[in-house]
Amino acid sequence: MNEYVTIIILTHKSKKLVLDYIKNLYKKFKIIIVDNSKDIELEKIIKKNYPEVEIYLISNNGYSDQINFGFKFVKTKYFLISNPDVRGIDEKSIQNFINAAKKLDDKFSVLGPRYINANPKSLKQTKNDKEIAELRVLSGACMFFCKKNYALVGGFDNNIFLYFEENDYCKRSINFFKNYQINNVKIFHEGGNSVSCENQNEIQDQQELRQWHFVWSKFYYYKKNYGYTYAIIFFLPIIFRTGLKIFLYLITKDDINYFKYKNRWSGMMSSIKGEKSYKRPKF
Repeated sequence: MNEYVTIIILTHKSKKLVLDYIKNLYKKFKIIIVDNSKDIELEKIIKKNYPEVEIYLISNNGYSDQINFGFKFVKTKYFLISNPDVRGIDEKSIQNFINAAKKLDDKFSVLGPRYINANPKSLKQTKNDKEIAELRVLSGACMFFCKKNYALVGGFDNNIFLYFEENDYCKRSINFFKNYQINNVKIFHEGGNSVSCENQNEIQDQQELRQWHFVWSKFYYYKKNYGYTYAIIFFLPIIFRTGLKIFLYLITKDDINYFKYKNRWSGMMSSIKGEKSYKRPKF
């Protein structure tokens, strides 16, 4: 078993994806599963078939909380956090992360892979002509850390339930070290498919959760890192557009979009007023 790296898999109702993920890595790396949907069936399968894997069922307090919880059990020099819908993580890719860390003499805040299916409009990546390239913000779907540096930065912000947690970590981390993309680690990320919903109500609940938290977290991120005044000025066009769309969809009786933007408005106003990110899954 690799003595240098622990893999932390962060899961919410992703049993099949988790089992597919670990089957080729079991006994090769220390694996910790942090599940915040309290999937008892997954826990039983892991304990029966993969007894060396640690699994923890915790309350759903968000992605940041999952990461910080799993970090407490890391005993290796490095650790990798990953969503279960990431494909391409194997012994070679993890060794490439380790090699890059050694080349950098462990002077990095976080390393990330190259996403071979990423939309360039939604995810900025470095040019592919260098093995190691500096990047200010890395995707939170798959991140490689040096344990001591993660502790130095202070981990993830537990106030953030969903979205912008990686932006906040990377923003704070540049006060210590730089962040890098490792281009010889290539992965595929399905994106948004890690949660298995059982019915239409649950699908709708997940959509509303993402809509609400995206704007809550975005305003919180700007307020925290650039100040309240800057955040308000930055959000003025968003406030205007969202309010206008609510009015238009109300008078045109477009219920789907009306409730979508009303949900966004709720998250935005909650963050502007300084309220905690209180919205949680119903199921």
